[in-house]
Amino acid sequence: MDTLFYKNFSVKKFFISIAIALTVGIIAVQRDIPAEGQTKYNKDFFDSIEPIKLRDPLAVTLGVMNNEEAFLFTYADAVKYAGHSCPAVAGAYKSTQMALKSLYGEEVPVRGNIKVVFKGGVDYKVNGPISQVVTFITGASGENGFRGFGTAGKYGRYNKMTFQKDQMPDPEAICSILFERTDTGKKVEVTYSIMPVPVNERIDKLMPRVISGKASEDESKEFGSLWQDRVKAILVNPPEGTFIVKELKE
Repeated sequence: MDTLFYKNFSVKKFFISIAIALTVGIIAVQRDIPAEGQTKYNKDFFDSIEPIKLRDPLAVTLGVMNNEEAFLFTYADAVKYAGHSCPAVAGAYKSTQMALKSLYGEEVPVRGNIKVVFKGGVDYKVNGPISQVVTFITGASGENGFRGFGTAGKYGRYNKMTFQKDQMPDPEAICSILFERTDTGKKVEVTYSIMPVPVNERIDKLMPRVISGKASEDESKEFGSLWQDRVKAILVNPPEGTFIVKELKE
């Protein structure tokens, strides 16, 4: 009888193990198959980047979400907004993330309650493209931003992003951005430099061929892979000096 019990027990365990394995396998496969209408990227690291969470009182007021909920911005969202993934998009995303952590600590940042100032004009280096990603995440806008409700401009984002043409960043930096909480006045400056991030020498050799359309399919794939490897380094493991966050005192 004991032998029969153990035989039955072993068979039962076997089928349970098979069922678990099949379930896990199905889930894993489903993760790799995007839902209909969902963007499919060929870089897995996009989904591994820490998302940025922000509350938005305007969204709550207009019935988009409940008061306890928040927007979740992913790097993939920034890629979709920009239409590509590059060091500028990665730097904009990471700079904003680091600034919000410094300004809010354990609090959830409040979208629309953040002012942003770029050193240099909008046409300085890549201030323009970087600023668009920052606007997308923080809500801080220029002259074309939402002016808010009523004469007080409640929930307005208008002119919360500006550019200081007369105050330039370090020439070796890609950009320097000042972020300020409108409720407390706390300010931080994030300086982003691409120089510490290594560049594979193949990128410089392949880029002219890719841009001119003369690259083979293998060369194009190699270029894209090397390009995204650098983006990943900026987001996942940036070398010392890539981002410098400094709290500003009045």
